[in-house]
Amino acid sequence: MKVFFVLILISLFASTYTYSQNTTEKTSGIFYKISLATTLTINEYYTIGNDDDETFFQPSALFVNNTVGYQFDKRASLGMNFEYDWHSKQGLHFFPAYLSFQYNIIADDDNVFIRGGYGTLLGVGKSFEKGNMYKFGLGFQTYDKNFKNSFLIGFDFTRKRFGYKTLEGLSSISIFLEFMLF
Repeated sequence: MKVFFVLILISLFASTYTYSQNTTEKTSGIFYKISLATTLTINEYYTIGNDDDETFFQPSALFVNNTVGYQFDKRASLGMNFEYDWHSKQGLHFFPAYLSFQYNIIADDDNVFIRGGYGTLLGVGKSFEKGNMYKFGLGFQTYDKNFKNSFLIGFDFTRKRFGYKTLEGLSSISIFLEFMLF
């Protein structure tokens, strides 16, 4: 009887140990994403072969984005975004809060995606503009070895309407780098 009891205990522990080693790919659930983006403008004073340490492209805006969202399956996700935008050339500050949707066109080990978002520009202070905005993007997503966390890189087109009766507008194309925790 003791031998039978010991064999049952060993098989029980062996089966839980073996089961704990099998990790399944997580395809849905809540995620958090942080993003840095910048718009690049062409330096009009750049000359080829200059010694002034000037670059052909210059950053003209900085975007810092935090997203909390839900991924429905391997292809679709929805996120709530809070972002800080600073356009250095124009001296403008924005704080957009918007809903975004991402769809993976190619859903494999690495994804190619399109995304869009629409929301409002919050007037959180005197130096922040009020209005609305929309955003469209295209990018590439690559995962870590456990297929949980990922890096995203791509381009976004953003259009902001602000000012008196939202008559002023600002359009920009930015390059982004994001880190997603799943």
